Amino acid sequence: MTTTYNQTDKTDQIDRKTILVAVTDIFFYTKIRDALLPKGYVLERARTQDDVPAKAESLHPCAMILNMNDEKLDAFQALEQIKGQDRFKAIPVLAFANHEEVETWKRAKELGVTKIVSRNEFSSRTRELVEELVNAHVIKS
Repeated sequence: MTTTYNQTDKTDQIDRKTILVAVTDIFFYTKIRDALLPKGYVLERARTQDDVPAKAESLHPCAMILNMNDEKLDAFQALEQIKGQDRFKAIPVLAFANHEEVETWKRAKELGVTKIVSRNEFSSRTRELVEELVNAHVIKS
């Protein structure tokens, strides 16, 4: 991990610039990378199901991005892994999904997604959505 943010004991500290990205689709990952790296965010990609809780534990990310339609990661299981454990519940989750999948949106909200948007909105407003989520979380904490 190459984070330049406060390198003191980070056992329980949230890294205010690290985003856990549970998105295996290269198109969406590239969108995220291009939108957030220039703003100083550090992206840590979860490529497998086991990466989700492991990286959340080791990184203490300020947010998580999740593709609810991911073909390689089970997004619902990822949400259960994060929102089902007290130490991860505070991580805000920005999710995106096909706008026609009403049940996916409903279930994502039930499992604790902080904000869910359509794939189109996510593509066009990635940076703004992440900054809204992170800033709202910083104000609350």
